[in-house]
Amino acid sequence: MLNTILHGEPTDLPPLLIAHGLYGSARNWGVIAKRLSDERQVIAVDMRNHGSSPRAASHTYADMAGDLADVIAAHGGQMDVLGHSMGGKASMMLALNHAEALRKLVVADIAPVAYGHSQIQFIEAMRKVDLNSISRRSEAQEQLAGAGVDPALQSFFTQSLDLPGKRWLLNLDALADQMPNIMSFPQTDAAWHGSALFLSGAASDYVLPEHRPLVKARFPNARFAKIPGAGHWLHAEKPREFEAAVRAFLNA
Repeated sequence: MLNTILHGEPTDLPPLLIAHGLYGSARNWGVIAKRLSDERQVIAVDMRNHGSSPRAASHTYADMAGDLADVIAAHGGQMDVLGHSMGGKASMMLALNHAEALRKLVVADIAPVAYGHSQIQFIEAMRKVDLNSISRRSEAQEQLAGAGVDPALQSFFTQSLDLPGKRWLLNLDALADQMPNIMSFPQTDAAWHGSALFLSGAASDYVLPEHRPLVKARFPNARFAKIPGAGHWLHAEKPREFEAAVRAFLNA
């Protein structure tokens, strides 16, 4: 079972499950999860091979959808689901493979398509950090900077650093091996007819106009919205606007 962080108590509204993106964790979503928990219980997960969740050789979207379905089943059987990036693809596959598990779906800045880029360079940068020589996160950030990692991502990556244990809370070997699966999206004819919001950053190029027919084929009742001034990390760049959009959609 995936590691979970619970925010708030159960209410009359469906719980909200949050699935983070690649190299993230449930902790990254703490502020937004806590704010949204004023109306409903929010359950943030560490995806497989991330944080305190189990490690596995396989990291496919069918795997991740099954993991999320298990969490939902353990907490009553149906939830609203919010997923960002990799977590958004996993949430889409959850809807397509386990339709009964969802009430509403929010997909943050990702489409059900294969992307041509890779994120392997960040694994290589993390592998270069000499964990035995550091005692503070700032020292790891300095080494990541030397590997060419952007300052904002330095801070993000080191949130997944276990300093006392001298290890990354990321299964870097499995994620590197499974990168082609992570960048892809399974071919399927399945469709989910529930209410879905595809929320993207206006400055991001992850969800393009040409992706909309593909989204509509899998999610016929999908709506689209953009947050001005936000890129791919829209929830971190514009947290208030992101929270407001999610809250309005879930409560509509």
